This record gives sequence, C-alpha cells and structure tokens, in this order.
Amino acid sequence: MRYVLLPLAALICAPAMARDYGQQGTVYRVIEADLLQAIRTRLGQLEASGETARLNQELKRRTIARVNRPEPVAGIGLAQKMRVWRFDPTIAVERDIVDDKKRVIMAAGTRVNPLDTVPLRTPLLFLNGDNPAELAWATARFKPDAVKLILVRGAPLELMRQRQRRFYFDQGGKLVAHFGIKSTPATVEQDGRALRITEWPLPTNKSPSS
Repeated sequence: MRYVLLPLAALICAPAMARDYGQQGTVYRVIEADLLQAIRTRLGQLEASGETARLNQELKRRTIARVNRPEPVAGIGLAQKMRVWRFDPTIAVERDIVDDKKRVIMAAGTRVNPLDTVPLRTPLLFLNGDNPAELAWATARFKPDAVKLILVRGAPLELMRQRQRRFYFDQGGKLVAHFGIKSTPATVEQDGRALRITEWPLPTNKSPSS
C-alpha cells in the first residue's frame, strides 16, 4: 500500500505547470440580450402591427361569451326515473377551534350539522337551461321566490331577461358533485337535519337539439 501512495502524493505536491497554447480558432464576444428590452421590443412590434388590439378584442369576446354561457357541467343527463335519497351534511371538526385566548370552542372530532344553525329555507332546483321542458316544469311548479334555479347548462343572463326570474349557474359542477346529482331536473330540500334530493323524470324530457 505504501508504494501505491507515494506516486500519488508526488503528483499532488508537484507544482502545476501552465502553458499557453495560443488562439486556436475564431473567438466571439459573449453578448447576452437584455430580457426586458427584448420584451419591450416584441410588445412594440405587436402594437404597431395591430396584433395587441386584436388579442384584446378576442379576449374580451371570449370573456363575454363565457359569462353569457358558462361551460356546461359534464356528466349530467336527463332524469329517466325518479331517484330520491337523503344527504347528511354533518362534518367532523379536524382540529381544535380556539378563541383569541386559546380557549377551546370546539374540540377536534366534534360532529357539526350546518343545518342546525343555517337552515336551507329555499329549496334548490338544478336544471338544464337549454331544455324547454325542464324550464316549463320548473317555472310552473315553483313560484319565483320559492326556489333557487341553478343551471348546469344554458345562458343564465338571457333566461333572466326572458323570464324575469333569477337564475344561477353551478360553475364547475361543484354543487351537483357534492350532492351526488347525476340527472336533471333535481331538487334539494331540507328534511329535518338532512337534505332530501330528488331527480324528477319528465314525460317530455327529451334531449334538446344541439
């Protein structure tokens, strides 16, 4: 082992030898473009060509279109048979809830039913706003202030102008997913400390023409 280490030690301790081999090819100066200046230049080109104005108009058009007709909720069909079930909104508190003095207001694991403090006074009605049969059924069955009309498809602003009733939209299908609704029309009503959800088949509930 001693004989192996000696040459290595000699290499480490030997003075480094530097040698100038001269210039072997063309040398170019390293120039890095300023990123902000490049962005300003590109924006100036877009504005001069009218592309910026065109893009702004397109964004405005798409935004207005999305507000007037939101993206339909996927996976919702037309009710073919009545389906009724109860939904328990009770939740379990994940961690202790304390006040400003660290006193426990509600301990972790406590089960809380929101309906005990905030009852559902107005039923919810989910419907396809592009289906005339569902709209006719909803407006005939419920008075204007007796239900909240929530669309899963359709143009809420246009329907409000036409029917002089308030319409909402289940953006992203968060509510129907939460309640497990698969078909429309469907109602959500309070039943004691739970919610009763009903999907209503209609005799004239046919797929609207696309």
